[in-house]
Amino acid sequence: MSKFELYNIVLKDLTNEKRIVEFDLDDAYFQKIDSPEVQQGNVHAKITVQKKTTVYKLDFELNGFITLPCSRCLEDMQQLIHYKESLEVKFGNKFSEENDIVIVPEADGAINVAWFLYEFIVLNIPLKHVHAPGECNKAMITKLKKHISSTKEYEDETSLELEDTNEDDYFSNNQFIDLEFDNLQNIDN
Repeated sequence: MSKFELYNIVLKDLTNEKRIVEFDLDDAYFQKIDSPEVQQGNVHAKITVQKKTTVYKLDFELNGFITLPCSRCLEDMQQLIHYKESLEVKFGNKFSEENDIVIVPEADGAINVAWFLYEFIVLNIPLKHVHAPGECNKAMITKLKKHISSTKEYEDETSLELEDTNEDDYFSNNQFIDLEFDNLQNIDN
């Protein structure tokens, strides 16, 4: 028995009525996936499966949360997940993805959605995920503010030094030669 066999959706037995399949994706699911982006969470997945003429339409609805490190203080935080996606599946000789259609072997007669569920969750993670205001680790925020202020002081000192430098003095003291420009000037000669 495969560790993801639970996430198989049998399509070959499906008639024209809609079928709803639901999964609760908990810490055990994320640990089985064994991917570094998400290790913990609690997401409810509702998949509505409907047979069309030659394809099967799967509508995914994901609701819940995942646990991630805060981009600001690095403490764990809960990121809400609310996502809807559709997938079209048809039978073929071997598994492949063509355009927006997933092809599954007709001999199998089913699709395993474990990895699709994970991809949809990961696609829902914002680039910058931070705690709500006031919920970050106070010790880390204090260190961050100290580092930012010392970096800002350095940047301010550097910008003052650059402001004191006269641009004309810089270019007269440093020979600047643009070989391509010189070659372009000689084209007419």
